[in-house]
Amino acid sequence: MKESRIRLLYQFGMILIVFILLYFFLLIKPLWEPLLNVLWIGVLPFVIGGFIAYLLHPLVGRLELLGMNRSYAILFIYILFFGGIGYGLYLGIPALIGQMRHFSEHVPELLAYYKGLIRELDASTSRWPDGMKNELMAQVDSFELWIGKFMEKAISFVVGLVNYAIVLAVIPFISFYFLKDLERVKTAAWYMTPKKWRKNAVAFLSAVHVSLGGYIRGQLLVCSILGIISSLLFWVIGLDYPIILGLIIAFTNIIPYFGAVIGAVPVLAIALMSSIKQAVFALGIMVLLQFLEGNVLSPYIVGKSINIHPLFIIAALIIGGEAGGILGMLIAVPLLAVLKVAIIHTRDYLIYSR
Repeated sequence: MKESRIRLLYQFGMILIVFILLYFFLLIKPLWEPLLNVLWIGVLPFVIGGFIAYLLHPLVGRLELLGMNRSYAILFIYILFFGGIGYGLYLGIPALIGQMRHFSEHVPELLAYYKGLIRELDASTSRWPDGMKNELMAQVDSFELWIGKFMEKAISFVVGLVNYAIVLAVIPFISFYFLKDLERVKTAAWYMTPKKWRKNAVAFLSAVHVSLGGYIRGQLLVCSILGIISSLLFWVIGLDYPIILGLIIAFTNIIPYFGAVIGAVPVLAIALMSSIKQAVFALGIMVLLQFLEGNVLSPYIVGKSINIHPLFIIAALIIGGEAGGILGMLIAVPLLAVLKVAIIHTRDYLIYSR
């Protein structure tokens, strides 16, 4: 009994020491934050390069199975992948910046239109609850401030990519060497991992790859296709800011269940500024895109799901939205898939290690 109390006090003391160290660590944040930023800039190309290599590895492997030399296979995939991205950025970034600037200049007109719509609705009905109109107006005003700051940051980010041209330029080379020397990378990681963890680490990473690899590749391809198709269709019907809206459709489509609604809101909001007819056309395009995604693209490209019950996915999306907004919702499902694998792997380890 005495030993258990001493052990409990010891554990409590260790937890208290950890919290105290974390508190002092946060107090000296001005000292280590610049160093952390420098390290992050140095590590970021390797993270992006490794992720691109992970995405392209299956394509390289298939070309190898067809008899092509691995280096030539990598070069061929590189010409298609980075060449396509480079050409798209060359054509798209100037147009994107122009549309973003034009949109930020006309945000007051957009919000004034909806403020007038709220006043008209208020004047035509007596059923507004007390304070509802004021609350709606306050929400519109806060959205105006948010969208203005967001567009400024977005334009600064796109323009600021030029400052990181050297960092971005090394990413293709990093991806190339990751793909070319993949077996050496695996061997190095194997020897760097402590012996007692090696088999479990390999099993865990293999399970994550099976659960998540095809899903990520498929979702990125589906979202890219939908973004391109939506931008072209919005341009055909004469909708303003087709590139911006296409990017919104592409990003929000990653979010299961809620993504279609989130993406449709800005599209319809801008379409209504022109006419009811254009809003109907935009709505028809959104329905067409959802039919295409649900019945053609996802079944054949994404394939099997990550085998998680929809209730858990919805819960993860709600938590991710509360924690990180749209970005939190974007990464919620992949994190949930990794968490599921970790829980199952830990359970099996505890059972079979007894």
